Amino acid sequence: MTSPAMNEARLHATVRGRVQGVGYRNFALQTARRLGVRGWVRNRIDGTVEVVAEGPRSVVEAFLEALRRGPAMAYVTAVETEWEAPQGEAAPFRVRGTV
Repeated sequence: MTSPAMNEARLHATVRGRVQGVGYRNFALQTARRLGVRGWVRNRIDGTVEVVAEGPRSVVEAFLEALRRGPAMAYVTAVETEWEAPQGEAAPFRVRGTV
């Protein structure tokens, strides 16, 4: 039997396309909170959106699928992903300032 902690996953994603000025961060925030994902989202000065998400692997994977779609006004061309060891991101999911 696996413990819940062993099922935890951490996703670090960079979202490319028309993802700023179209409600993408709010979409990520609302989706993450609905799914119970911990972490954050922020715009980057290069026009991408950066996302860190932690939670049960299956839930984080469902969140990733939503990130690939984005909100109605967005046009996602790529989502670069890195799976990392969980670091205990605090809840609730939040929006960080642009870097």
